[in-house]
Amino acid sequence: MKAVRVQYKVRPEYTDTNKKNIAGVMNELKKANEDGIKYSVFISEDDVTFMHLAVFRHETEQKKLNEMESFKKFASELQASIPVEPPKPETLFLEGSNHFIIW
Repeated sequence: MKAVRVQYKVRPEYTDTNKKNIAGVMNELKKANEDGIKYSVFISEDDVTFMHLAVFRHETEQKKLNEMESFKKFASELQASIPVEPPKPETLFLEGSNHFIIW
């Protein structure tokens, strides 16, 4: 299992586009029925700070996500938007949980 958290801050005028691109990723994940990928995106009260949390059963699932057309579009457009704070990926290690999140 691998978990990755990515946080970044967009310009206010880019928030709606970013939300649409995230929805595209979620729709493609649902259609692909990738059960080895648990992917959630949160937005802060400021409506410009996003935090993505991805949990992968195996390293190969992370590669699948990165190769999805909707994810490539999301990443490319986010980079082109010149974020206020660029995406900062961080690998996380599970220390404990009150529910079953591992496969």
